[in-house]
Amino acid sequence: MRAHLLDIIVRRQLSALFQPIIHMQSGAVIAYEGLIRGPADSPLHAPMNLFKAARANGLMLEVEHLCRRVVLERFAELALPGKLFLNVSPEILLQREARHGQTLEALAQIGINPDRIIIELTENQPTYDYDAMREAVLHYRNMGFQIAIDDLGEGFSSLRLWSELRPEYVKIDMHFIQGINTDPVKLQFVRSIQQIADKSDTLVIAEGIETQAELLVLRDLGVAYAQGYHLGRPNAQPAQTAPAEVVKALARNGVAVYPQRGAEKSGASITKLLNQVATVPTSMLNNQVYELFMADPKLLIIPVVDDGVPLGLINRFEMIDHFARPYQRELYGKKSCRLLMDAQPLMADRDTSLQELSFMMAQAEAHHLYNGFIITENGRYLGMGTGHELMREITQMQITAARYANPLTQLPGNVPINEHIERLLASGARFWVCYCDLDHFKPFNDVYGYRRGDDVIEMTGRILGNHCDADRDFIGHIGGDDFMILFQSEDWELRCQAILAEFELGARDFYSAEDRAGGGYVSEDRQGAKVFYALMSLSLGVIKVEAQQYYSHHQIAMAATDAKKQAKKIHGNSLFLDRRQLG
Repeated sequence: MRAHLLDIIVRRQLSALFQPIIHMQSGAVIAYEGLIRGPADSPLHAPMNLFKAARANGLMLEVEHLCRRVVLERFAELALPGKLFLNVSPEILLQREARHGQTLEALAQIGINPDRIIIELTENQPTYDYDAMREAVLHYRNMGFQIAIDDLGEGFSSLRLWSELRPEYVKIDMHFIQGINTDPVKLQFVRSIQQIADKSDTLVIAEGIETQAELLVLRDLGVAYAQGYHLGRPNAQPAQTAPAEVVKALARNGVAVYPQRGAEKSGASITKLLNQVATVPTSMLNNQVYELFMADPKLLIIPVVDDGVPLGLINRFEMIDHFARPYQRELYGKKSCRLLMDAQPLMADRDTSLQELSFMMAQAEAHHLYNGFIITENGRYLGMGTGHELMREITQMQITAARYANPLTQLPGNVPINEHIERLLASGARFWVCYCDLDHFKPFNDVYGYRRGDDVIEMTGRILGNHCDADRDFIGHIGGDDFMILFQSEDWELRCQAILAEFELGARDFYSAEDRAGGGYVSEDRQGAKVFYALMSLSLGVIKVEAQQYYSHHQIAMAATDAKKQAKKIHGNSLFLDRRQLG
């Protein structure tokens, strides 16, 4: 195998492929990721096999350098536009002999400016020397390169790499991207990552996009860039524009339908984030604190506390950075650690809710996310919480608090309905609001019982779902026998007619044969009088919403309610469109 590898290196038997990276707002190709393949007739054709064999035979440096050269030369030869994401393994980045300017020399020979190159760190080793990584990244930044972290969320160390290296780009692992349109946990994970990225001036790239539905959800979450088979497969001669259907979809001003989840209660305070972290007093000298950091490579933050009162935090990397400068250790080493601490740490009482803390963190400067926060009780130090744990809890909190689902149908309730209406209004998209209400449901409930009444409501929810486009049309359960559909589908009227037809057939099954034959039944009304009630029917009241016609979900709710009232005046299963709304 070593001989085969050496032969590949000598004969340069590697080929480059390029996969486009798309700008979510414009649909333009802004960059390519350079990928490598071994000889087609070799077991080392797959990159995973190639690098595994190179590592086992002590040839990683040689193979990576050749890969880099082949990708750069082919990128220049094809005259591809935009930037190039160049895969580099951290273990090679850390080798000092690999840092003597070979990449810069190659770029100069090939004619590519370093500011077009993004070094993409691919995680294939479980642990890093983070100090050395920061030094290596600084070295490459000083030469004009930018940095990206690959597969964020896949490995344990990727979030820490983000906080240590402060890359210009992060790529979210495809596990969290694929199926995001149907998985609320993935949605919340990406939303949390995007919020951190916004605070950190980092651009997010979603990898592994395979469907238009995934693409549009990610666009609506504010993700900057996209990559995946749906946008373009790796190719030796890649397209310089995105597929026409992708550009058209991204230009469409509608909104994606976010996946929903049932309501859960979470009133937890931040004590669930509490970690016991040893403190130091202000009487401790900076040299002594430095030795504590040197003795424990995993120690990142030390709280400064006097007589139980928290005064600040000392960050490992800021202290090491201070002491690395000329004469700083001589000047500050024998002085109080108070001088090098962050005297304005983020602090919160133990009774603070997760919601309150998340708001505090959102308002605070970005470094608090990496430093963490001090938890107190009556102003006295209890312990620390980390940004990673807070992000995890915020994700869970968003899942539980931002959605309220009807417990019977599990369809989203009023809060998600209103949120979706506001998103539609903000997008400027045309849409149709359909208010769905059952006729004669209450007497049916009284005569046939609440259990059968619940069955009718569940059936209604299923029928609505059967005739809506899950990626474009939002179905909500307002409560009781009232539902709402927010259509973006242009064929909404055909869908409504199909809903009415299926409901008419389905509702009959809930009645006795005698009542079906008679078209209804006699029952007492609230005053005790005998009244004939017809079989249940479904009324659909629809309004059309054009851009800037309405300004809030309150206005829309009122107009839709009026349309529903008009629909209920029509006997039997009915559809009423309020044509006063049409231009």
